[in-house]
Amino acid sequence: MLMLKSFIAGLGIAGAITSALRLVTKAVFDRSPNGHRKGALLFLAFSTLIEFICIVLYVHIFPKLSLVKYYCAKAESIHREAEEKQTSRLSNKELLYQNRNLAINLFLIYTLTLSIFPGFLYENTGEHKLGSWYPLVLVASYNGWDAFSRYIPLIEHLKLKSEQWITACVLIRFLFVPAFYFTAKNADQGWMISLTSFLGLTNGYLTVCVMAVTPKINYNVLETNALGNLLVGFMLGGIFAGVCLGWLWLLGTNSSF
Repeated sequence: MLMLKSFIAGLGIAGAITSALRLVTKAVFDRSPNGHRKGALLFLAFSTLIEFICIVLYVHIFPKLSLVKYYCAKAESIHREAEEKQTSRLSNKELLYQNRNLAINLFLIYTLTLSIFPGFLYENTGEHKLGSWYPLVLVASYNGWDAFSRYIPLIEHLKLKSEQWITACVLIRFLFVPAFYFTAKNADQGWMISLTSFLGLTNGYLTVCVMAVTPKINYNVLETNALGNLLVGFMLGGIFAGVCLGWLWLLGTNSSF
């Protein structure tokens, strides 16, 4: 689960870096001929370079770190011990039933978020003083606060630990749907930027809080790994559902608000 939390934090950082790169390419090539093409090529070049650096670090640097060696050896030892003792584990169905609240919460968090971000922010926010920069600023606001909020639960007294409170917050987030609708139609860009920032803040914060919930049952290592995979599966399912539901904003409209 520790690795899973690191993965979740990394998603937020990746989004923030992506927005930063997009803002840079927009600033550099905004008024130049074939600016979109040049910006896309520069963005692709930076992304490829970062990916290459990550591969090199993963293959050649990380395995040599003492911390990584320690946890790899520990994981191998635990798995070897489990195999020698022929440790049994609960089925995926049983694990999912016992942790259904966590799985459903993750699914709902990302279903709501991806139904609004980024499609609605690009298509349905109208024309404002920022012009073509407006959707980029909205996406950067979301990604920046999403990345920041994933580290808030590191402060112990700011972390939600109750499943009931987490579920309540997840359900309350569905008020974002009418809030975004009426803000896009009636409010100025400042309100939309604030609302988008709050969407990112709640998305990252609640995701980490869900992952940080201590299971009521003391699972063995095989069950812990399986549970982590199930939770990631529900998160990806929420992302897919959110992207599909994002098309509902276009129903009954011929253009943006």
